[in-house]
Amino acid sequence: MGNWERLVWNQRELLLSGLGVTIEICLLAFVGAIIGGLLLCLVRLYVAPLRPVAILLIEFFRATPIFVQLMWVNYVWPEVLGWPNTFFTAGWVALALQSSGYLAETFRTGIEAVPKGHREAAASTGMPQLLIFRRIVMPQALLTAAPSLVNQFTVIVKSSTLVSVITVPDLMFQSQKIVNIWYEPIEVLTATAGIYIAFIFLISQAGKLVSDWLRRTFGLQG
Repeated sequence: MGNWERLVWNQRELLLSGLGVTIEICLLAFVGAIIGGLLLCLVRLYVAPLRPVAILLIEFFRATPIFVQLMWVNYVWPEVLGWPNTFFTAGWVALALQSSGYLAETFRTGIEAVPKGHREAAASTGMPQLLIFRRIVMPQALLTAAPSLVNQFTVIVKSSTLVSVITVPDLMFQSQKIVNIWYEPIEVLTATAGIYIAFIFLISQAGKLVSDWLRRTFGLQG
């Protein structure tokens, strides 16, 4: 119990500050991935001239290891684009890019799974195409995609541990900092693993609540 108190409980403020950074970077990356993935999906489905570009980006983001993308965004982009200018921004952008490639395919699968008859029925009532997409297509596509969205968020959380290599002070960075001071990794890394497990469990539960809300709100059956 002495080691747990000294290495974990007495270092709780450091670990909690790291957890706060982890949560922030994961949320930003997830929102960025949803926006980027949806844009790539819509371009691929509905903008024929730009379809090859969208496909190329999707495959590039999916095929490149996250560590390579992290190094690429952190060291190449500032030289070429002048942005991002902080390690924190580079971290969440890299995570968002990779996940956007996977979410683009998730959204495409969900949209294409919506029965054609639903769109035709809505169109027969005079409903504009944009309204059909917003009220008929997207709710059903999101319900179909919900499990994959939750899964991708957990992937982001797991991958976020790599941002510590560019000195982003996330949970993993602070955990390693404590280990490097005391050279006693068992308690610290065990506690860190437990925190990640709890975080991912909460994400899964939140995903279930969102899926249930979609079913209730739009009258859809899962």
